[in-house]
Amino acid sequence: MMKKTYKNAEIYGKPNCPHCDNAKHLCRKVGIEYLYKELGTDFDGQYMLDKFPDARTFPQIIVDDDHVGGYDDLSELIGDT
Repeated sequence: MMKKTYKNAEIYGKPNCPHCDNAKHLCRKVGIEYLYKELGTDFDGQYMLDKFPDARTFPQIIVDDDHVGGYDDLSELIGDT
């Protein structure tokens, strides 16, 4: 059975966040193009609450237009555990 391939991701992160860095690294490793958006530069806290009302951690990641959650969720999604 072939693994599903993913085309692109949006990573909503914050400065000095190891999980955010890991998410970017994982995307590069498996060939997923990503757009990184950083808290305080590209969006503010209210935007985060509006876009991801149930999220309590960083990063929050969207893959191929589907919100997958954080870094652990991304890793599980693409099978890199």
